[in-house]
Amino acid sequence: MFDSLANALGKAYRAIAGQKVLTEANVDEGIRAVRQALLEADVNFQVAKEFVADVRQRVLGQKVLESVEPGQQFVKCFHDALTDLLGGQATGLPVASQPPLVLMMCGLQGSGKTTTTAKLALWLRKHKKKNPLLVAADLQRPAAVEQLQSLGKQLGIAVHAEGTAARPPEVCKRGIEFAKSRGHDVVILDTAGRLHIDEPLMRELQDVHASCKPHGVLLVCDAMLGQDAVNSAKEFHARLPLHGLILTKVDGDARGGAALSIVKVTGRPILFAGVGEKPDDLEEFDPSRMAGRILGMGDVVGLVEKAQSVIDEKEAEQAAKKLQKGQFNFEDFLAQMNMIRKLGPLKKVLGMLPGVGSMMKDVDFDDSHMKRIEAIVLSMTPRERKNPGLIDVQRRRRIAVGSGNDLDAVNGMIKQFKAMQDLMKRMGKGGGMPPGLDQMLGGGGLPGGPPGGGRGGGRGGPGGFGGGFPGGFPGRRRR
Repeated sequence: MFDSLANALGKAYRAIAGQKVLTEANVDEGIRAVRQALLEADVNFQVAKEFVADVRQRVLGQKVLESVEPGQQFVKCFHDALTDLLGGQATGLPVASQPPLVLMMCGLQGSGKTTTTAKLALWLRKHKKKNPLLVAADLQRPAAVEQLQSLGKQLGIAVHAEGTAARPPEVCKRGIEFAKSRGHDVVILDTAGRLHIDEPLMRELQDVHASCKPHGVLLVCDAMLGQDAVNSAKEFHARLPLHGLILTKVDGDARGGAALSIVKVTGRPILFAGVGEKPDDLEEFDPSRMAGRILGMGDVVGLVEKAQSVIDEKEAEQAAKKLQKGQFNFEDFLAQMNMIRKLGPLKKVLGMLPGVGSMMKDVDFDDSHMKRIEAIVLSMTPRERKNPGLIDVQRRRRIAVGSGNDLDAVNGMIKQFKAMQDLMKRMGKGGGMPPGLDQMLGGGGLPGGPPGGGRGGGRGGPGGFGGGFPGGFPGRRRR
């Protein structure tokens, strides 16, 4: 969602970053570019105006350090201002003096509120070791109760539902009592939404809030709505004491300005961001780290946390020991590839590395290419996977037919695999760079070299991230 904003802001501050001396003239020139970038990203006009004034004041009021380039200080001021605009320090969920913690979800119909309710329950169970209960209090939308029950059954999370005959405040109160009697330490109330904000909806939400006294009200906002999301957030904030916001559809192609505007207009922080359709595609929102990602600084901490959550530590340790001993076969390669796939789309993962996001803005990644590589490996017999040296021409023809690829594709992947195998053996013995590694890496720090590089390409195509990965990373330059 923030890609277009990141690209526009990147152009704005790069013009300043190369300056040896910061003056009011070149700062104002950079500030104008920043203002234009914000407005193009659908940031509220007043919010953009206040933000650029804040950046200008920070930059011109900053004491220039001799050991730091003025352009770098501009970026630092820019990062700090953007962090504050996104909510400042990371804010967590409220804390209950005694269980259960009661959270009330609200938002417009179609914002993904019910799905997000289930995602939040799963996140609490997975990361905070909680025992959540979902309360189906959306009695207006057809099949909303059944949807929440289905999600609860899928995720193994308890759901309190009473059909559609009772009133929502009564269902919520009985849901909380049920949670107390069954030992649930978190209750999440899924209330009704509408296509548009109307008075009956707001009165119903206020009745639920008055009768249940939740510890926190969370507003679910659809990031794809742009300024409409800002208007609805203002109305909800005027009627309910919001604790924080949850942005959904962050993985979409929205321009990102709404997220900045909502925080500024409501004064409430973004707590979580929905980054996909899977139940575990809910991430805790950290303003400082998100500001770094928008400015192309990456998010290594987020990448490490993601890796820790999806990769088995013992399995990774065993793989590392095998690599140190110089043992690397197709079974190990398949396991490593599956680990990478667990992290999510390849472009998103690489984009969390500092400096890589801007390099890949014009590169498309076809994640299905990994499936074709997997098909080649799975078409091998277990004995062939463990002993790659057995794969002669006849076996390669059989593998090509079995995987639906041509012989050249199989030959190319095996050739690159052997180069990687040689690299692992040398690194495991503490040796130097093997011959031809520079060509395999495409002359850059990433497999296949930077986009547009002439070497490495592999099956990724010209300029793709290809050479260092068997079969090539599925990258290609957009025209």
